[in-house]
Amino acid sequence: MASVVQFENVGLRYGTGAETLSDISFALPRGAFTFLTGPSGAGKTSLLRLLYLAQRPSRGIIRLFDEDIVTAPRDRLPGFRRRIGVVFQDFRLVPYLTVYDNIALPLRVASVSEREVPRLVNEMLGWVGLTARATARPATLSGGEQQRVAIARAVITRPDLLIADEPTGNVDPEMAQRLLALFDTLNRMGTTIIVATHDIHLLRTVVGAKTMRLDRGRLDGPPMPDPSIVAAAR
Repeated sequence: MASVVQFENVGLRYGTGAETLSDISFALPRGAFTFLTGPSGAGKTSLLRLLYLAQRPSRGIIRLFDEDIVTAPRDRLPGFRRRIGVVFQDFRLVPYLTVYDNIALPLRVASVSEREVPRLVNEMLGWVGLTARATARPATLSGGEQQRVAIARAVITRPDLLIADEPTGNVDPEMAQRLLALFDTLNRMGTTIIVATHDIHLLRTVVGAKTMRLDRGRLDGPPMPDPSIVAAAR
């Protein structure tokens, strides 16, 4: 099975200090669902930044969609980014746009027909429970509502790769389960998903998901299967 993501001996250093990430090697096959865990300061956010092309590694090889993105010219990076959905921990909503227009933004960037935009956005608003907030601005939303807008915006184009940094950190348990169900549905449609989380309870929510654990900038062993599956097999 082809890998959507492949890291080979990747290292990342900021300035002249010690490496933040060291000797990172893993592959995510197409359609994989992977949780990224580890203590605060382990390097999870840095690894995600490499995945969504906000940072280039100090050494090693990174391939996305079977192409080496470390040596790719910068004018090709926007094409890669259009295939990636990102849920940022700090949301990064456009403050002067409504909830509706924040969610619609990726569709418009991708030149989706304006006749299709209302159907797609309204469907997503219903899924994340924000239909009544469609005309609101981000500043008037709660943290949990902003989180849901950020998730809806990231998944509305059905990206090939979805990267989520603590996507359920500001919502109640019921909404967290609903959002994970949305991710699971997207995954079943072929999207490769990697979710960074501190919440160990999430690791049991997606059947077939694997877990990668970072510790002090290094991967602690290969991706592990969902612990509930391991227990069931015993």
